[in-house]
Amino acid sequence: MLIAIPLLLIPVILYNIVVLFGAPGDMGMAQADAILRDPMFSIPMASGAQWNIGSGDLILFLGLILLFFELIKSTSSQKVAIVNHALSMVLFIVVLVEFLLIRGFATSTFFLIVVMILLDVLAGFIVTIISSRKDFDLGN
Repeated sequence: MLIAIPLLLIPVILYNIVVLFGAPGDMGMAQADAILRDPMFSIPMASGAQWNIGSGDLILFLGLILLFFELIKSTSSQKVAIVNHALSMVLFIVVLVEFLLIRGFATSTFFLIVVMILLDVLAGFIVTIISSRKDFDLGN
């Protein structure tokens, strides 16, 4: 049953931890954005420039990897896939409400997480509809 849990819940939880517990007091959008962009480490590039990587970048990177696995999971024809689609839709509604109503969540990083979850929801339903149509066509 753990396969039914959307993997994109992980970046959402990490974002919540970083934004809600990253700084004391009432967090505004500017403070949340600063925490996400604050470099955790940097990588020297061949051009001589420094590539600064913040916690928001790492959360987005993890989210993209997990989106890939969610898209692979959406091709499954198991009954648990429908539960996964429903939970992904619930997760999308929750993150959309967070993005619109909670002050520290109106950042570009969180918006991209919301878009990734929306793509997961859309891909899951589209793949399910296409595969069921093929099954229906084979029956005739």
